[in-house]
Amino acid sequence: MTAHERVEVETSGETVGEARWAALHELERRFPALQRDAVQFVVLSEGERGLLGVGYQPARVLASVEVDPSAAEPVVVRAVAPVDESPAAAWVRDLLTRVLAALATDGDLEIIERDGVVTGTVTGPDLGLLIGKHGQTIDAIQYLANAIMHRREQQPAEVVVDAEGYRKRRERTLHEVAVKATAEAASTGRDVALEPMTSVERKIVHTKVQSMAGFATASEGAEPNRYVVVRLDHGD
Repeated sequence: MTAHERVEVETSGETVGEARWAALHELERRFPALQRDAVQFVVLSEGERGLLGVGYQPARVLASVEVDPSAAEPVVVRAVAPVDESPAAAWVRDLLTRVLAALATDGDLEIIERDGVVTGTVTGPDLGLLIGKHGQTIDAIQYLANAIMHRREQQPAEVVVDAEGYRKRRERTLHEVAVKATAEAASTGRDVALEPMTSVERKIVHTKVQSMAGFATASEGAEPNRYVVVRLDHGD
């Protein structure tokens, strides 16, 4: 008789129903023969919609089911390291390989190091868990990677984590953030401080704001919590 084990998956969504669906989707991806009616759910949080997006908290559920471990789909992370890879690039490769394995996410991992920036790009058929809602997961991974890098290296490299073109979409979002910040600075006359960003993201904001007449930017704070401040350009 094959020994069974209980597997648990915690997922989130805008509603409890969406979170439950995400959990079933992930369990079925890992265990194709899954019987849905055998899955048990515990609602960890019903979530909060917030007012105008402020105070939003996703709904969270914990799904559990007994499965046959031999029926699980193997997690494949293909990441062949070049022999001449720098220590920083090798560390990023190892970190992202561990993250993908922990998320039970299949994917191809490519590491490119250029001009002090190490970019880890993941490609695969289903990277929703890696990216997360509104990019929250992939941004958190990138933030933590940079925080650790700045603690462990005297001359730290910048770490960029990308998946299925997410960073291109993030660039468009940052352009929108820059435009909104200039509008706020113009209407209030006060400086506008943005959220902490990597140097790569800050450069995108700097470039966008500086392309608009009458505004200036500055970076303040210490890595990895350095952020952009948008202000009116008084020509001083």
